[in-house]
Amino acid sequence: MGCAIIKAMRRVVTVQDIPAGGVFRVERGALWTPSARDLARERGVEIVEMDAEELAALAEPERTIAIGADHGGFPLKERLKPLLAGLGWRVEDVGIYEEKPADYPDIAHAVALRVAEGRAALGIIADGAGIGSAMAANKVPGVRAALCYDRASARNSREHNHANVLTLGGRMLTPSQAEDVVRTWLATPCGGGRHAARAAKITEIERRYSSWTPQNSKK
Repeated sequence: MGCAIIKAMRRVVTVQDIPAGGVFRVERGALWTPSARDLARERGVEIVEMDAEELAALAEPERTIAIGADHGGFPLKERLKPLLAGLGWRVEDVGIYEEKPADYPDIAHAVALRVAEGRAALGIIADGAGIGSAMAANKVPGVRAALCYDRASARNSREHNHANVLTLGGRMLTPSQAEDVVRTWLATPCGGGRHAARAAKITEIERRYSSWTPQNSKK
């Protein structure tokens, strides 16, 4: 039900999405705010409308970051998008596109799936506290989602735990605190040696329980 709602939503293009120049490729049928249209015209940006499948095919997964938010994280998501673009990432916004009530598991699943399928190298999810999204995203095999709340936790989640999805509490962090977390998280490489060995053990636990049920564990 929730996924169906998300798919039915149309992307809203705002001034924060408009590049300084060049070509702006956007999903066909996206909604534009009047100010976004004006800014694109003012900057001489060429607008190319494409089907979602065509856009996905053009993306470079290693430089793509999927981002999503429920209503509690929507303002933060919108704040982070231009930051990520400025850092050289192609931002794939999976929703929500307006500040209306949404179920965080649906958004977390959409972001996590893009990372697990290799369509995005990394993912960021924002909800009110960031806790539920981490729980939901970690149900997707191959995803290591971490709730981070300061530079130290951001650095630790990447270096020690090889996190590939970051969750944030939109109501727990100020915008500048969240930006610090994101910058640190993206700048920290995954650690090798003992850290890599321990991260591999996380993956092994995931594999061990991939077909587990309470019934077959007793056999």
